[in-house]
Amino acid sequence: MSDERGRAPHRVVVFVRPGLLPMELGIVHRLFGTAADEDGRPLYSVLTCATAPGEVATDTDFSVHVPHGPKVLESADTVVVPAAVEDYGPQRRGRLAAPVRAALERVPASARLASICTGSFVLAATGALEGRRATTHWKSCAELASLYPEVDVDPDVLYTDDRGVLTSAGVAAGIDLCLHMIREDHGVEVANRVARGTVVPPHREGGQAQYVDRPVPQADGASTAAARTYALQRLGEPLTLEDLARQAAMSVRTLNRRFRQETGVTPMQWLGRQRLDYARRLLERSDEPVDRIAARAGFGTGTAMRQHFREALGVSPRAYRNTFRGTA
Repeated sequence: MSDERGRAPHRVVVFVRPGLLPMELGIVHRLFGTAADEDGRPLYSVLTCATAPGEVATDTDFSVHVPHGPKVLESADTVVVPAAVEDYGPQRRGRLAAPVRAALERVPASARLASICTGSFVLAATGALEGRRATTHWKSCAELASLYPEVDVDPDVLYTDDRGVLTSAGVAAGIDLCLHMIREDHGVEVANRVARGTVVPPHREGGQAQYVDRPVPQADGASTAAARTYALQRLGEPLTLEDLARQAAMSVRTLNRRFRQETGVTPMQWLGRQRLDYARRLLERSDEPVDRIAARAGFGTGTAMRQHFREALGVSPRAYRNTFRGTA
């Protein structure tokens, strides 16, 4: 149906598969479905399709009725592919079921493509992400990069937008992705109205790195274990390469080489990560002021810790604490 200006609303088609995550389907319908111009006219029409119309199982105890088959993809302006249970199984391995591939071949070359969470594996399998920057849930980023080396996988962001192909991180990052598309299509005011109506922030600070859970590792039988144990017990102290090498009973040069072999990073990079993760836990679990936490974690000052948080997580320590403790 066209609006009074004679333009049909932008058609968004959500392509779902068995085992879909209902929240991801709801995100697309809620956000695009409530976007309207100043006169209240809808700016999008949202349709749901599958490889065949009918009941589609979800990852919960209910199914959804999908009214459309793949033909509606032929008229799509934007196609969104949410995650499904099959994305997490060994059958993924870079292959698409024939009906899924055939359905996606109907999508016009001019259409915008987007995925939520591990729906990115579907876009990658079609070749749509080749040579493009992309992301997915942080738990699956390494596998996406391994299966599709031609894709520039960024594990730290909430979403990517590369020449008409967009991807997002885990479930709720689909909200950020949809708001971004609305903002790009119709401007900040429309996107902000949608965000307010949905009671979500119009733009979240930082990326998904702040949501990755990395507990402090325990020492093991590796040759640098003694040095790492020593460092973990003294994160608040000024530590040097010489200190760590002495604990490992080896030269600095040998320590650097062994550390790279055993952890994939240099000793100082490893130490910085442990201090950051320790500070994160203190922010989540205590009410200590930022300066005190900075001292306990070995950053020295609150200013230094803020810089590290910005560089590694894209947010300030205060913003991080607000997110994970809900305190001002």
